[in-house]
Amino acid sequence: MSEIAKIDALEILDSRGNPTLAVTATLSNGVTATAKVPSGASTGKREAVELRDGDKSRYGGKGVLKAKGHVEGEIQKAIRGFDANDQKGLDKKLCELDGTPNKGRLGANAILGVSLAVALAAAKDRGFPLYASIVDEPANLLPTPGLNVLNGGKHADSNVDFQEFMISPVGAPSFSEALRASAETFHALQRVLHKKGYSTGVGDEGGFAPQLKSNEEPVELILEAIQKAGYKPGKDIAIMLDPAASEFFDEGKYVFAKSDKSRKSPVEMVALYKSWLQKYPEIWSLEDGMAEDDHLGWISITKELGDEIQLVGDDNFVTNPEIFHKGIEDGIANAILIKLNQIGTVTETLDCIEMARSNGYGAVISHRSGETDDTSIADLAVAAGMGQIKTGSACRGERIAKYNRLLEIERELGSKGRYAGVSAYERRKKPVKA
Repeated sequence: MSEIAKIDALEILDSRGNPTLAVTATLSNGVTATAKVPSGASTGKREAVELRDGDKSRYGGKGVLKAKGHVEGEIQKAIRGFDANDQKGLDKKLCELDGTPNKGRLGANAILGVSLAVALAAAKDRGFPLYASIVDEPANLLPTPGLNVLNGGKHADSNVDFQEFMISPVGAPSFSEALRASAETFHALQRVLHKKGYSTGVGDEGGFAPQLKSNEEPVELILEAIQKAGYKPGKDIAIMLDPAASEFFDEGKYVFAKSDKSRKSPVEMVALYKSWLQKYPEIWSLEDGMAEDDHLGWISITKELGDEIQLVGDDNFVTNPEIFHKGIEDGIANAILIKLNQIGTVTETLDCIEMARSNGYGAVISHRSGETDDTSIADLAVAAGMGQIKTGSACRGERIAKYNRLLEIERELGSKGRYAGVSAYERRKKPVKA
């Protein structure tokens, strides 16, 4: 048995220059591993609480010294000597120690840092990569990426209301070829934007963030770029959308404040999406198409489009098994976005993934807009075996680190590895009826 000997924490910076935590776990035999905690900008109301200091004299109040203190103080005292290989027991102990339903006392950033650092240390101690250590079944499915190539909403200073426009290389024969096709399309999009006189500056997740004419124009530009790169839209590369509708939902209406200033009812939003899907059959996945507080809207969109495309719940599920279970009972969405820091422990994250699998839901492993060079979610995506990951565009080091880790895993798996590719796409994508 390898026991937890020491837990250290360090206040570091994420990809937006805001403070976050790096937590290092040291085992009794000297093995160490470090986890770095991400941070979101577009967050669900029911996410686990990211503890910030609130001291305006440091980092505008965003410091994480309180969370650091909890890691090195109360948490370390409680888990020192604990079996590092008992991840479930550790995570249960961390949740009980916090004692709140949203990890608001000790901070989900502190708890996740410890949970993940110990998981990494235990894997290292056993001589396994993380993807093979945190699950019992063989992990050999490499995920289909969704690369955020055009940014809007909270992720960019542009006039596009929808947050993410992604490309999904569903037709590639391997992960490495999928990444190549994606990078080539990303660079083709850059050339298309430049030729049209648009800015090619990038947003938080590496996608381009130009001022465009409408919320619909990004789809047109991406389709042009796919063809310019030599690929077939909808066959080689499909499109995924994340409007992040909670961000523009106000008093029962969806307000397009950044673009045409229009206000749409939930019924009109569902009709808008349906018209887009009829016009652009290359779109196969829609994440957070309705706001987290628009329960009836979610029921409506699932009834209307749930048999034709993937409908991913993020803000409404927040990687919380209890909340997700209620959503399944209500028949909302058909897939869930999985973010480690939304719930705060490795075990609860894996529980949510297994709940999706056992109920016929898809699961998409996801980064956050405020990221680090930690690559754990790449391993998590392979361990999950659900075949999808979204971790940003084909630029910015903190995003590329995850893709490069997946290339390493592909090499490690060798002939045992399989690329998910078209499987999830074919399971969900059907022509949208008029």
